[in-house]
Amino acid sequence: MQRLIAVIGPTAVGKTRLGIELAGLLNTEIISGDSMLVYRGLDIGTAKPGLAERNGIVHHLIDILEPEEEFSVTKFISLADRHISQLNAAGKIPILAGGTGLYVKALLEGYQFNITPGDAGYRDKLTQLAQTRGNEYVHQLLLEADPAAAARLHPNDLRRIIRALEVHSLGGENISQRKLAGCHQPVYDATVIGLTMNRQHLYDRINRRVDNMIAQGLVEEVSSLLAAGLSPACQSMKGIGYKEIIAYLSGQVSLNAAIDAIKQATRHFAKRQLTWYNKMPYIHWVNVDDCEDAKILLPIIYKHIAGKFCLG
Repeated sequence: MQRLIAVIGPTAVGKTRLGIELAGLLNTEIISGDSMLVYRGLDIGTAKPGLAERNGIVHHLIDILEPEEEFSVTKFISLADRHISQLNAAGKIPILAGGTGLYVKALLEGYQFNITPGDAGYRDKLTQLAQTRGNEYVHQLLLEADPAAAARLHPNDLRRIIRALEVHSLGGENISQRKLAGCHQPVYDATVIGLTMNRQHLYDRINRRVDNMIAQGLVEEVSSLLAAGLSPACQSMKGIGYKEIIAYLSGQVSLNAAIDAIKQATRHFAKRQLTWYNKMPYIHWVNVDDCEDAKILLPIIYKHIAGKFCLG
């Protein structure tokens, strides 16, 4: 089994910094588990670590796509697994840092996904139905065709709803994920570190992060992307922070309302991340609040990793 260290937890808990510190200590490289960090030019709204912050540590799966391209969990698994294998072959234990709950869980537990090909005409038909009759109508179609998939998807998650209907109609199968492993255990020789903290403390950090993003120029970043011809309908522009600022720039809401919406959406995202991680019983949780001095956290986690992999 390939060796792997994963550092996960809700957004703004401190995964990026810890991952970089661990990578320096272990002389290894980082694989990003975030579905938005893959896009070039989306820096501020994704909290992408800059070159200075990376401190010379090689980061994989960052800035690998243009903003108009699409990314998926299957692409992520393929690319991440390749990097894991290459780093293990080089005698290094890669660090999977942060990420989207589904992406991380699917990679660690060896999910398989259906391979039904796409049909642009069918997708366009469903998109037009959503425009004329509403997202709820298309979601109801999925409920009738694949109740399990419909139960997992919010009625406004139109892209995934359409894909589920496409798979059901063209492939004669459900989009439900199927796993290689028979139980909730990693398919890697992995240690999974989960960072957590008091919920209100986390929310305060999220709110401050959003304020910092605005101060750093998030509005200008989104404006530049749109001015360069990027469509608001692109997958990358659906990310938290981007769609809310687009609403502000188009005159739909005030800047203060957009900022509040980003904070609320980010807090809800943190809750969803924790929901995914609660399904992963092999996580070794560390409460950041118990380490009042940040310098205490790294030795605690290194000791756990060293014990797992018999490091000196």
